[in-house]
Amino acid sequence: MKFKKERKSDNYLKKWTLILMGCFFTALGILGIFLPLLPTTPFLLMSAACFIRSSEKLYNWLIGNKWLGQYIKHYLERKGISLELKIFSLVLLWITIGYSVFFVIGILYVRVILCLIAIGVSIHLFSIRTLKKK
Repeated sequence: MKFKKERKSDNYLKKWTLILMGCFFTALGILGIFLPLLPTTPFLLMSAACFIRSSEKLYNWLIGNKWLGQYIKHYLERKGISLELKIFSLVLLWITIGYSVFFVIGILYVRVILCLIAIGVSIHLFSIRTLKKK
């Protein structure tokens, strides 16, 4: 069985596809900071994985970024998240879910699903180690 050699254009296409995906995941991660049902850290980890395979410059920018880099570093080092971030995330989560359940959604099973999602996210946030202030 013979394998085709990768052409230079294949590598070029792969590199730019990974860069575009990394930018997309970074944008989703940034949105996740403000939208409680959108996870921040997994999207930033995905963008880091894309960048490390395509652009050392973008990877270093992401890891060294004042705001975004800390999410990745804390996750990789298994340190946890700050108490302020936990409280902010939980308050925002329950305000948006509560508003949706009581004022937007009229279908009972969708309300129940939203509440179950909020409970699941809350349990997950409580299970993550809380960073101590230095």
